[in-house]
Amino acid sequence: MAKDRKKQTDETKTRTTEVKPSRKADGSVESFRELSRRVATGEQLVPPVFLKGQARREHVRSTLREDHAQRIEQRNPAAAAKFDKLADDFFKFFRGTALLFYRDMVGQDAHMPSVMALGDVHPENFGVMPDENGAPIFGVNDFDETIYAPFTWDLKRGATGFWIAAREEGGLNRKKRRKIVKKFVKGYLEAMQSYAEHATEKNDGYRMDNSPAVIQRLFEEAWEERHTWLWDDYLKPSGRGFRASDELQPMSSEIGKFQKAIDDLAKANGIDAPDRAGELKVKDVCMRHGQGTASLGLPRYYVLIEGPSKDATDDLIIEFKRARQSAVEGLAPPSEFHAGAKADRIAHGQSVQLAHGDIFYGAVEIDGESFMSRERAPFRDDIDLDELSFGTWKEYAEVCGAALAQAHALSDDLGQIDYDVEPSIIAAATPRALFVADIVRYAEEAADRLEADHAFFREDHALGAFDRIDMVYR
Repeated sequence: MAKDRKKQTDETKTRTTEVKPSRKADGSVESFRELSRRVATGEQLVPPVFLKGQARREHVRSTLREDHAQRIEQRNPAAAAKFDKLADDFFKFFRGTALLFYRDMVGQDAHMPSVMALGDVHPENFGVMPDENGAPIFGVNDFDETIYAPFTWDLKRGATGFWIAAREEGGLNRKKRRKIVKKFVKGYLEAMQSYAEHATEKNDGYRMDNSPAVIQRLFEEAWEERHTWLWDDYLKPSGRGFRASDELQPMSSEIGKFQKAIDDLAKANGIDAPDRAGELKVKDVCMRHGQGTASLGLPRYYVLIEGPSKDATDDLIIEFKRARQSAVEGLAPPSEFHAGAKADRIAHGQSVQLAHGDIFYGAVEIDGESFMSRERAPFRDDIDLDELSFGTWKEYAEVCGAALAQAHALSDDLGQIDYDVEPSIIAAATPRALFVADIVRYAEEAADRLEADHAFFREDHALGAFDRIDMVYR
């Protein structure tokens, strides 16, 4: 018996000395998934939204460390640059911390109709982009966080985004911000009502010929001839490839790898070398540095495709960006609808939410990693928020609400939703005045909470809190 106890003690000592630190983040998605399930069933718990003081500060710190764990561990200089940007700008902090925002919503609105949600709605995630024929259209344009979730999750994120942006970029007071957020929600509900009555969501869209004045101006400002755009911003004097700059790092030795990626994309999407893409031949490849807010520090490549003329005036640029898990994963109420993983999820979201969208939007694997793809275009652009008057803020918010409604309305046409989405949403948003008021109040409270979070973050960042990740030592 004594020998057995001594043997057990020796084994325990051996195990203790062999233990190595592991990332605290590991398994937290599943923990939050379980929390979501329990909250959604009505169990009384204390989700992060109710944390105060030091407990809230530590929650903010650990969430941001977890969300950027790989970039921090790799000592990626772009991670440090991102944290600096987030510290300097409250709106960028909101944009770059979607995981923090959604953990405050864990399990909420389980009774609401589900849609293919964008996942990161805010004023700068709407813009001009190419459609399936390469012509400019306006709509939702960032699908990195897309996932099936209650429609209210997009509305709450979008309303909060408009609230913060209208203050930070527009300098508008609370009374005017409330009116802007109301326009966003009302624009959504009015468009959804129209789709419930007329079912035109697959054919509607904002184009150069039919858009409101504020979007017409965006089309006009975004427009640039392709050859001018290519030669001014990307090509070296010979036109045979990318020029080197602080943003573009040519990688001509990787042409073969990315030719395979283009071929895989063409096969998966059924792209039959359209007239404007020639033979889908890769001319050059570069790494793109310093782009994005939430995705800053994730590998991003531009691939130059030779155009039909072969004179570098009509070449295409296809972007490949490494995909990551949606910030909403494990937080939205449990659902039978599943969009897929990483880039496949992003491609599915785009295919649902843009009925006639970019044919190069897709998912490929490069070096064993999941990458999403899309076409860069001379006219791909979003609005300059700091140039909007109060009147144009309201007009823009209303258009964005309507564009979001169209994206959601397609969930049962092109997505997995197996019931009629539009009348369900209209019923769930009744009485309408109360629903609109609830969303406005949510946005105001969420923005105030995030402002306090931003103060915590700035203080912690100045003390070096994001130079390391959380570890478990025993």
